[in-house]
Amino acid sequence: MIQRKTFFGDLDTADLPTPCYLVDEGALLRNLEILDSVQKRSGCRIIMALKGFAMFSVFALIRRYLQGVAASSLDEARLGFEEFGREVHTFAPAYIESEFPAILQYSDHVIFNSFTQWEHFRPRILSHGGAVRCGIRVNPEHSEVKVPIYDPCGPFSRLGVTIDNFLEDRLDGISGLHFHTLCELNADSLARTLPVFEEKFGRFLHRMEWVNFGGGHHITRHDYDVDLLCRLITDFKTRHPLEVYLEPGEAVALDTGVLIASVLDIVRNRMDIAILDTSAAAHMPDVLEMPYRPEIAGAGRPGQYPYAYRLGGLTCLAGDVIGDYSFPEPLEVGSRLVFLDMGHYTMVKNNTFNGVRLPSIALRDTRGTVRIVRRFGYEDYRNRLS
Repeated sequence: MIQRKTFFGDLDTADLPTPCYLVDEGALLRNLEILDSVQKRSGCRIIMALKGFAMFSVFALIRRYLQGVAASSLDEARLGFEEFGREVHTFAPAYIESEFPAILQYSDHVIFNSFTQWEHFRPRILSHGGAVRCGIRVNPEHSEVKVPIYDPCGPFSRLGVTIDNFLEDRLDGISGLHFHTLCELNADSLARTLPVFEEKFGRFLHRMEWVNFGGGHHITRHDYDVDLLCRLITDFKTRHPLEVYLEPGEAVALDTGVLIASVLDIVRNRMDIAILDTSAAAHMPDVLEMPYRPEIAGAGRPGQYPYAYRLGGLTCLAGDVIGDYSFPEPLEVGSRLVFLDMGHYTMVKNNTFNGVRLPSIALRDTRGTVRIVRRFGYEDYRNRLS
């Protein structure tokens, strides 16, 4: 297929198994250098949200630039502790009682979603004896995200303490505040959020040591206003001399990975339908959840090129459809398609519905050498069950 200009523009997929995620180390390095430039210019500390990207085979590269990871569960915290080896910031809407001792073992920062949770677990933290820094997640009740399922500050959100429920007399032992209002947004969204956060919670910041601006900062996107972001952080630190953390996930892996798939069959039902060896439902769930239409190298929208196809997945789910595309040349059994920007929110969210195997994972290093990092088989499906 014709490939658009991309880090994978010279990709030869012939020797790779399909389906296969392929991450490009050079593209990842580009993103890390941008993120590191923000740290150096603004004095902030950037950690990587594992919910967006958790390919631990490249952690050795990432930890040369970023300060640690943001975890949302015990297993993410353990992965960050064992494989990343720097700071681990853990937040969950609520913590499971039996898991909390291990959370403390693996975490440097533990953020609570309510004062009820903080009061409940505070004795455990005091008896732990470690240097765990504790925080409260707050909800500024300021929405920037347009898709409701991804808006952490929408009406009736369960995430974060609103100002009406904030208990100033319960802050003893709390060293930081955390807010999260963004998703795939530019710095102008943070510029609108910060005044609201400061208006509502600024009077508590003199008692804090750190503040976490959350994730959703699309810092490595081509049109992101890095200068504005750095000014916002610098100005904030001038008013409040605190450690400032950002925890992007997608920005670390944006445009670093592809998903390579093959055509297994072509059927016709009033239009040509290509059945692939991948699946929207199993291998790229956000295609159905967001929803969105992923780009394919060399393909266009219906009518753009002469040959039109609906691309269907391998599961029995009727709605396992990736989308409608057109191509300059007809597809045939064995044709390979390269789905772009599949490095984030794919490997971390995929599943084995129908027993469909997970895609292999490959890495292309800065010299252009490609190696298979992981293949999946029957045991990976079986071990998820009882």
